[in-house]
Amino acid sequence: MGDVSGKRPTITHVIFDMDGLLLDTEKFYTEVQETILARFNKTFDWSLKAKMMGMKAIEAARVFVEETGISDSLSAEDFLVERESMLQSLFPTSELMPGASRLIEHLHAKGVPICLATGSHRRHFELKTQRHGELFKLMHHIVLGDDPEVKKGKPAPDVFLAAARRFEGGPIDSEKILVFEDAPAGARAAKNAGISEARQLPPRHSRSSLEFLNGFQPK
Repeated sequence: MGDVSGKRPTITHVIFDMDGLLLDTEKFYTEVQETILARFNKTFDWSLKAKMMGMKAIEAARVFVEETGISDSLSAEDFLVERESMLQSLFPTSELMPGASRLIEHLHAKGVPICLATGSHRRHFELKTQRHGELFKLMHHIVLGDDPEVKKGKPAPDVFLAAARRFEGGPIDSEKILVFEDAPAGARAAKNAGISEARQLPPRHSRSSLEFLNGFQPK
């Protein structure tokens, strides 16, 4: 039976998204997609980017080619191949978002179990984090977009449900989990997983996100 006292359960576990939240990588996707669209005299706007964020790659690619009107000239699969070749050279230069390291290290030092739940596939994750391995080792576990348990990308709840199950003693009660996200699809995925405590940072205004991470005071 759930808590009927009216008191909010104590947060005991934290799940982080990665791209645009812990790592400043969203700019790479924007840069590459703008380059591809320029060939078709098209522009890449924020509303489309927000819709794609958090999705599995092929799902996002289908949205991209359909909504930009280039699907007759470039298939979703060919778009991914072209994009991949450009991203491979950019991902190893990924930088941590200011405040991210401090927050993760603080939570780890306080004994708060933390994990990562990202739509990135393993090959991309390894490229993006190769300069920040020590920090990501502080995660109790990491759930990636190509994990066998993640059948559907965000906003489906798969990645967060898998993350909650893999904590020691899991699955952890969703009411005791705090999620940090930057994408609307990610925030919806958390809600769909039954997690009511989700901090969605404003990805369009990266400075606001940085200030939030720098100013967040975990208990």
